[in-house]
Amino acid sequence: MALPQEIVTVDAILFDLDGTLIDSTPGVISAWKTFAEEYKLGSHLPIVQKTHGRRLADTLKDETICNIQDKELLDSEILRFEDLVIQGNPVALEGAIEFLTQLDSHDDMRTKWTIVTSASRYYATQCIPKCKIPVPTSGFVTADDVSEGKPKPTPYLEGAKKLGIDATKCLVIEDAPSGVQAGNSAGAKTLAVCTSHKREDFENCSEEIKRPTYIVDDLTRVRVNWENDKIQLTIDTRRGPDGSAIL
Repeated sequence: MALPQEIVTVDAILFDLDGTLIDSTPGVISAWKTFAEEYKLGSHLPIVQKTHGRRLADTLKDETICNIQDKELLDSEILRFEDLVIQGNPVALEGAIEFLTQLDSHDDMRTKWTIVTSASRYYATQCIPKCKIPVPTSGFVTADDVSEGKPKPTPYLEGAKKLGIDATKCLVIEDAPSGVQAGNSAGAKTLAVCTSHKREDFENCSEEIKRPTYIVDDLTRVRVNWENDKIQLTIDTRRGPDGSAIL
């Protein structure tokens, strides 16, 4: 049984973007509603849940979804979809800016984190400043930078490489089971935030995905410090009567 409060020491942190640092849900739902109508997909809500955390290119090419195989059309539809999401006015999630500000407040920690997103570079460069999220000193990893998206480990391996740190010495922070799977497969410790999925979705993961190392409600449950040349995180995993964590 996990302790109510856990102390974790890592060399670096790799953050997912949508659902972990920012809330883009209204725009995503609106975009999928538009695409579901145009591509005659039926209800858009199951698609929103099914595809969250995966590269949009992989989703739009999926034969069971939009089945877009033409490269030029695919590229233009990715751009159109992401513009619709941006028009939905994404915002920083509770605790995200404070967490990243803590990391940036120390000269050594400032270079020990990055963002690894399934979105395109165009989307990331628009949304990060729009949400007032600090830009990682080392840059970030997008869907454009990798040959395979989540749940494959490639994105997080690339993120660790960008920081010059072995993935096994990193903590991946994710809100989607596919992202947790990617982090686990990369050999990193994983922290799931229950912002887009229920806690039970992570507690009852399949053998293929594996349970995240830690589960919290959101980033307000995590504190960070620089100790002995390492990032030390204090993770509060307790839950209240309503299912939320207690600080």
